[in-house]
Amino acid sequence: MKVSVVIPTYRRPALLLNCLIKLSKQQFAKQFYEVIVVSDGKDIEIESMVNLLLEQSNVINFYCYALEEKKGPAAARNKGVNLAKGELIVFTDDDCLPDENWVQSFWNTYQSNKKELIAFTGKTIVPHKIAPTDYEKNIAHLEDAEFITANCACTKKAFQLVKGFDEDFSIAWREDSEFQFRLINHAITIIKVDDAVVVHPVRTACWGISIKEQKKSIFNALLYKKHPELYKQKISNKPLWNYYFIILFFTVYIFSVISKNYNIAVSCFIFWMILVLIFTIQRLQGTSKQMSHVTEMFATSMIIPFLSVYYTVYGSIKFKTFLL
Repeated sequence: MKVSVVIPTYRRPALLLNCLIKLSKQQFAKQFYEVIVVSDGKDIEIESMVNLLLEQSNVINFYCYALEEKKGPAAARNKGVNLAKGELIVFTDDDCLPDENWVQSFWNTYQSNKKELIAFTGKTIVPHKIAPTDYEKNIAHLEDAEFITANCACTKKAFQLVKGFDEDFSIAWREDSEFQFRLINHAITIIKVDDAVVVHPVRTACWGISIKEQKKSIFNALLYKKHPELYKQKISNKPLWNYYFIILFFTVYIFSVISKNYNIAVSCFIFWMILVLIFTIQRLQGTSKQMSHVTEMFATSMIIPFLSVYYTVYGSIKFKTFLL
């Protein structure tokens, strides 16, 4: 066995099926690669779909496992790698569509470098409209990301040396950056492989999805605690001061109204509204200008600073660090 493809999943059978169909059509000898799916907890739908697929699939080496309880994609990937037989481990996600030469491209680059400790990152394509929504634009940033689990690889020895993914990251956020940072700290070379292409479609999002996304800020604090210098170098080197000023002016406005100091209240309200409008305009740059989207951006721009700062502070307390 040369290559093991590891995919974490949870309750997304339709997306997983599309991914597996693509993996069954790889231009790589089937006896030399295996596909390992690990469900993040018990999932009857996935098990039923996989059993049916196993009966019909032309992927010879195809396995499905499940964690005993939900622990997050980092833990699912670790289990998959522990069970993998390949010397090169390749990662993607259940909502991705690997190109038919994806496995071959990683393998060719690995063979040409002849290193036992090495990692790779592929090219990710995010199809989106000319005028995307804010959510679609944010997902499209994956195209420029240095290292993401949707499309990366490493030798099993490199994976074992850095002790796999950090299971403290219990959701799909920053666990790939933390893994990348440990590769860097161990001086393991990471090579860009442009021929290893994965398409990452953007799923339909509900109204106000950006509000829900703010909870991920908790794990920014954890990543900062573990790798403060690399965090500042590759993630963010300064606080989002506009968030803090939006909160400040709104808070003073509320207290001024309560204390009947209306002159200060009016001034703070004006400054708060100006900052919210500036934030909204920034988010609308290069995105859809449909009225429903503009309205969503304005409404969520009033809420996001409060939630982002709340979850950042919560993460700082939870993980005993200090991140603004």
